[in-house]
Amino acid sequence: MNLIDTLALLWFLSIWIGYTLFAKRKAKHTSCLASEMRAKRTRWMTEMLVRENRVADVSIISTLERNITFFASSCLLILAGLLTATASVEEINAMIHQLSLSEQSNQQIQIKLLLLVGIFVFAFFQFTWSLRQYGFGGVLIGAAPNGNKMSEEELNLYANRTAKVIDQAAHSFNYGLRATYFSLSTLPWFIDPRLFMLTAVITMLIMYQREFHSKVLKALKDCH
Repeated sequence: MNLIDTLALLWFLSIWIGYTLFAKRKAKHTSCLASEMRAKRTRWMTEMLVRENRVADVSIISTLERNITFFASSCLLILAGLLTATASVEEINAMIHQLSLSEQSNQQIQIKLLLLVGIFVFAFFQFTWSLRQYGFGGVLIGAAPNGNKMSEEELNLYANRTAKVIDQAAHSFNYGLRATYFSLSTLPWFIDPRLFMLTAVITMLIMYQREFHSKVLKALKDCH
């Protein structure tokens, strides 16, 4: 790759990794979607333990698993399309040449396609790991004892541990979604690396607004 492409790639990776670390650290002391949902999951598990009928709880876990299965399956389909595209680099280059502001070699197109492949492989592993963790959470719900016969300390401990497993599943799902969002910002790289750098910043700002300043966050904070 030339210098501007290399800088654009490093810029993209630094924003992706940097925002992930920033959001994880900020969530520990600032109200955000992750922290609010963690509190709601703990409350959910506490209420689940004192219910006799837990069909609704298992149903919610099953619905979440179906949603994640959709994203994981979509990743496989996208990967199949990207791997097929690597065999047609010349045709893709000819099509992009009409939009691009600079000449690109077939090798450059292949590198950009391989970046997308890497992103969706990462997303697939995150989605499938999230799926497994939700399965673990479902097992913990099924094995949950009767909360009415537990001490308050035992009830809170079981509820917190179960909520933590489900929370980790949600984090993995969030990482997969974040990778999917950032994959969209790589598409302008096929046209111009400076546009690629700009869309990476825009994608980060959109995610920041949704996680820390969205209307749904305010609604979650108001639900007590």
